[in-house]
Amino acid sequence: MARNIKYIVIHCTAGPQDQTTAAIKNWWKTGLGWKSPGYHLLISADGSYERLAKDEEICNGVAGQNKHSIHISYKGGVDAKGKALDNRTDAQKKTLITLIKTMKSKYPNARVVGHRDFQGVKKDCPSFNAIKEYAGL
Repeated sequence: MARNIKYIVIHCTAGPQDQTTAAIKNWWKTGLGWKSPGYHLLISADGSYERLAKDEEICNGVAGQNKHSIHISYKGGVDAKGKALDNRTDAQKKTLITLIKTMKSKYPNARVVGHRDFQGVKKDCPSFNAIKEYAGL
């Protein structure tokens, strides 16, 4: 079933760049009690990425906005003390652009936004201004 995608939402995991995908999935399941993943795509520090859900599936990226969103995250986004820090590697930046362009070709009317750009969100995620950075895509 096709979904009406209005947003391509950029996230950070708010953890270390070397965290494993298994640890992230475990947190969603046991820590948050989620049955679905938080993101459709997850980018590692080396620029490789994993698909965690199909586009047709609804993920848990932004409360109240998931029905119309595709979620892309990079591993990282905080310093050693957990404070927001744009620590994307060059490889992550390159992969983000590639994935966003791919999603924009599938969903040309979708807006690229950061998790923090939704009303009521009290997070710095993705630790940089996604609207500004990807305005030209």
